[in-house]
Order: sequence, then structure tokens, then C-alpha cells
Amino acid sequence: MNCCQCQGIEMEFNRKKTARELKRYRRKGPAKTTRVLIEALKARGVQGMSLLDIGGGVGAIHHELLDAGASSATHADASTAYLEASREEVEHQGHAGRVGFLHGDFVELAADIPPADIVTLDRVICCYHDMQALVGLSSTRARQYYGLVYPRDTWLIRIGFAILNFVLGFRKNPFRIFSHSTQAVDAVVRGNGLERQFYAKSSVWQVVVYERQG
Repeated sequence: MNCCQCQGIEMEFNRKKTARELKRYRRKGPAKTTRVLIEALKARGVQGMSLLDIGGGVGAIHHELLDAGASSATHADASTAYLEASREEVEHQGHAGRVGFLHGDFVELAADIPPADIVTLDRVICCYHDMQALVGLSSTRARQYYGLVYPRDTWLIRIGFAILNFVLGFRKNPFRIFSHSTQAVDAVVRGNGLERQFYAKSSVWQVVVYERQG
């Protein structure tokens, strides 16, 4: 991967951190906002659907949706450690043969990734510098539903991210966190023929589900 941010992702989301996250998932299940996204998708029906989970981490979304009746999933991730943890959980949950894995920068891989009925990005947009490319390419691949969890667009969060990025720079870690405009994200998604059907928020995150029109 030539992307400097993707190199930072490999450094930030290493085996030690992903092992802790997998342990937490097995003990407590998906994080709160991840659970909100999963339940919103399940409420619309996922039976027999395919899933493209971009930046899927330990695989919480595709593990849960496969259990709910989704037919298959593809997990694309820039973190080698996350893919290893997700593969481990695939075996643990008995989903072997139903999940495919792709390692790399989704924007670079997108041309070779086919559409899926559901596309999800859970806390991924804030980890990528080029929102237009990431959201544009991923939303075109959603045949029916497009689900996002990303930071709210507030001045407090922008200040918090600036502080975190300063600390990362001090530690010589190329990984950075980005606060993208909610309005800009929404405009890209709507421009690709999807309309918002579900919205929820916490103090930091917003959860959105879009549906393709027509």
C-alpha cells in the first residue's frame, strides 16, 4: 500500500490492540453504535443478502448479519492484524466459507470489488483523508443499503481530533484522524442515488442507513 495513512493504520491497529478488541467483542458483543447500525439493518431485512464490510475490524458487523441470515460477506481492511482477528473469529463462529478477505486501501482496490446488497463503513470515514473518494466509491457499490458510523460534525470533536493528531505526530505515527463535514458526506451519498432512511447519534458518533432509490 502506497497510502501513508494506510501505513499508519497498520501501525495503529496492531496485533496487541486487535487482540484486546476481539476479546472484548467475544465478552460483550458489538460496540454500542455498531449495534445500533446492525439492528437498523436487520430491521430492514438482510435475509439472503451479500455484504461488503469496509474497514470491518474484528468483523462484528458481518458476524452478526451472517447470523441474521445474510448469505455472504467480504471484509476489506488496511490492517493486517484486523484481518487476522476477523479470520480467527470466522472460524470461531462457524462462518468459514462465507467470508472473503481483501487487504489494502479500499480506494485502490475498488475497481476490482463487485457491488454488494449492503455496504458498511463503521468508524472508517474518520480514518481516511480522501472522503470524496472513499464515500463515492463505496456508496456506488451498495445495491440496496449503505450503512455508516462516523463522527458528528462539531467544533468540540474537531478540537479533540486535533489534540489526538498532535499526540500521534509526537509519537512518529503517520496515522491521523479526520473530521469530515456531515453535509459533504451526505451530498456524496445522495449524489449516488441513495436516500437516508435511518439516523441516530451519540455524543461523538452518528449512525446512518441509506437505501438506494428506484
